[in-house]
Amino acid sequence: MPELAEVAYFLSRWNPGLGQKIEKILIHPHARIFRGTDTKKLIAALSGAKLERSESRGKQMLLVAKPKKGARAWLGVHLGMTGELRVEKAGFVPVKHDHLVLEQAKRTLVFEDARMFGRVLFAQSAEAPDWWTRQAPDLLSREFTEKALGEFLKRRKSAPIKAVLLMQERFPGIGNWMADEILWRAEIHPKQAAGTLDAGMTNRLYREIRWVCREAMRIIGKKWGDPPKSWLFPHRWEKGGTCPKTGAKLQHATIGGRTTCWSPGRQVLV
Repeated sequence: MPELAEVAYFLSRWNPGLGQKIEKILIHPHARIFRGTDTKKLIAALSGAKLERSESRGKQMLLVAKPKKGARAWLGVHLGMTGELRVEKAGFVPVKHDHLVLEQAKRTLVFEDARMFGRVLFAQSAEAPDWWTRQAPDLLSREFTEKALGEFLKRRKSAPIKAVLLMQERFPGIGNWMADEILWRAEIHPKQAAGTLDAGMTNRLYREIRWVCREAMRIIGKKWGDPPKSWLFPHRWEKGGTCPKTGAKLQHATIGGRTTCWSPGRQVLV
């Protein structure tokens, strides 16, 4: 499933369409991605509307449009496991898995999702809808503090820290590989109970969350590059993969329902 930086990159693909009018909308109205969304209202509001801006937050995307009449239109997109945004030429003919297509004069914006685990949300109102505003603060924002992190760890004190980092209500955009990378850098075992982290461990965790998010956005979110060999990421699924810090053979287990990778010796369960 795309994580914070991948989501930002996919959204940037649609940015050439900002400031341009949507000439026509093509959708599969009964596709699962539109569950709970009034597709007739979506089409009515976005037809002829101009895309004003876009924003990503965690694993969520938002596009804001100004219709010809009425309040602003808010289009939310979640990619799910297989969703992707792409841009095609004007006059593009959609294929089977292209469930939302926004035609413009010079290009066509396409949301495809083969397995339909993604989601499209829509609202038309003066203010941003609650499905956008109620999300947890961005992990690179001032609102995400070390104190807030510590308080959340206490509330989830019995859960393994790997599982806690995947909780989107506190860590929006963190997925499997980012959680492993953060814990490896912070030298914390993924099975460590959240409530047992002392002040030093919590401080390292906070710093590495911010660092990994920032660097992932720089490397992947802006350039779609690969993290360097000095990261855990390139070695996680190598056959016989070893820790780039210690040279130890990497270990794997299912923790919090997700396959997890860590480096023994560097990440010790205490």
